[in-house]
Amino acid sequence: MRDLSPAASVLETYRELLRRLDRWFGGAQARHPGVVPCGAGCTACCHGPFDISVIDTLLIQEAWAGLPAAERDAAKLRAARLASQMNGAAPGWAAPHDIRTLGEDRFDEIVESLEAEPCPLLDDSGRCRIYEDRPLVCRVMGLGIRTPAGRIIENGCPIQDRFPVYEALPPQTFDLEALEETELACLEGAAVVLFDTPAHAGYETTIAHAILEAARRLERGSSSAAPGS
Repeated sequence: MRDLSPAASVLETYRELLRRLDRWFGGAQARHPGVVPCGAGCTACCHGPFDISVIDTLLIQEAWAGLPAAERDAAKLRAARLASQMNGAAPGWAAPHDIRTLGEDRFDEIVESLEAEPCPLLDDSGRCRIYEDRPLVCRVMGLGIRTPAGRIIENGCPIQDRFPVYEALPPQTFDLEALEETELACLEGAAVVLFDTPAHAGYETTIAHAILEAARRLERGSSSAAPGS
């Protein structure tokens, strides 16, 4: 039977949005064969904490909860270590670990100090445990974007200087504005699921803290409790 819960509904919409983004990325790779090195197994951009949206928080928490127990435990252990480092650098930063309460400047300092730390969802071989459900930011990191409105988003790949032809690749056209309209609805829907109000649509946290909150909810036996409750 199809799951018609609010969480399932918003995640179904968001996953289709992510698939649209993947098709665009795959199309760019096909137009430039052998140029774009991004793909499963490359972990260059999978290090250091970074901010994830409220809908990516919900996506990651569901994906983590669906892993085999041993994989869940391994990811949770890595998340706890990284979260401890972040919390140690920012005493008083409390659940639900909203980056907005910490401040972007302070968060950027923490990111820079921990830039070599692997994502908690990488396994020992460098494989992403939830690759099909990885966050939006992970899917756009390796290509520059030019939008119909004229916005330019630079390629964020940290190792592009190793591939001169790739580094010189111009931004690829993508209707980011249309995607953002759908994303906004997903953000509001996820905020209702996690916080019972769309007012938290701007909530951002880290993968480590998202995993630990999911683990706490799993231990409490309730997937509907709001973070920090």
